[in-house]
Amino acid sequence: MRKRVYTALYDINVTNLVDVVLVLLIIFMIAAPMLQSGVEINLPRTEATQRDLGEGVVVSISKANKIFVDDKITSLDKFEDRLSRALLAKNAQSVYLRADEAVPYGLVVKVVGLVKSMGIKDLGLVVEPETKK
Repeated sequence: MRKRVYTALYDINVTNLVDVVLVLLIIFMIAAPMLQSGVEINLPRTEATQRDLGEGVVVSISKANKIFVDDKITSLDKFEDRLSRALLAKNAQSVYLRADEAVPYGLVVKVVGLVKSMGIKDLGLVVEPETKK
């Protein structure tokens, strides 16, 4: 009887790995723009530097003066209740305010006043960085 000699297979087939990585890359490229808030807002521009936004609740005010708490529309009457529920759901203490540049200043001040009256100290105003020409 002859003894069989087995040799080690040392070639790594990376074709399947490349396929999976490319599919994941395409999925992330498609999904990344959807991760931003769904409310269409034309943010004001400024030269001020921005820090990274951490975890928090996003409050948006659209051009039509509609108020959104994490993409859910609300009124000024129900704003505090909706905001407190969103803060509890996310376990967050920060609120980020996104307001269209055409929104009246008085409405922005009312929303800021409501947020401050709830005892929230960490309120950030979201703006677009100004492009230098």
